[in-house]
Amino acid sequence: MRYDLVIFDNDGVLVDSEPISNRLLAGYLTELGHPTSYEDSLRDYMGAAMHRVHDVIRERSGRGLPADFDDVFHGRVFAAFERELEAVPGVEEVLEKLTAEGVAYCVASSGSHQRIRVGHRKTGLDRWFDDGRIFSSEDVGRGKPAPDLFLHAAARMGVEPGRCVVVEDSPLGVRAAVAAGMDVLGFTAMTPAAKLAGAGKLFADMRELPGLLADTA
Repeated sequence: MRYDLVIFDNDGVLVDSEPISNRLLAGYLTELGHPTSYEDSLRDYMGAAMHRVHDVIRERSGRGLPADFDDVFHGRVFAAFERELEAVPGVEEVLEKLTAEGVAYCVASSGSHQRIRVGHRKTGLDRWFDDGRIFSSEDVGRGKPAPDLFLHAAARMGVEPGRCVVVEDSPLGVRAAVAAGMDVLGFTAMTPAAKLAGAGKLFADMRELPGLLADTA
């Protein structure tokens, strides 16, 4: 393998959270008078930090969201995670293989540290990710599609960007990884392949990932 670091997105890549969070986001925005379908939410916000939701709504409606919007939304999401969230099928086998082969890995997510940890505790992935392997858009000034988060993760892990590969399932995340000068593998389990066209290779089953990493040797 020619990579020294595998950087995973979290939502939709490690944990199957995108259907849950986008369903709830669409519902909450609609409640607040900003009609939003599940498909709208996936298109506009999947892979983005919360500030993008505020920015888009203000730009489109001229009105800001309530001051407690993030807290209320996260409360709903975390409650739903406790009921419904599961790890992406095959991801633990991937992490086990990377660990056995001594390949460094981490997570770099648009979600908050709290959101990452809640999801990992619920799914059992917390045993694979200690604090030193978790990076959030909260750690940098700009979230995806800016490259800042991926560059921050690589720097903290002590790896040059050109030696990193990112596993992403959102167009914003792919753009961020490319802008960071990293290779990207696009996970198409719930994202149409055409929307991840900037990725070097595409795959739909997490169990394919070790083979793709080996193919790049």
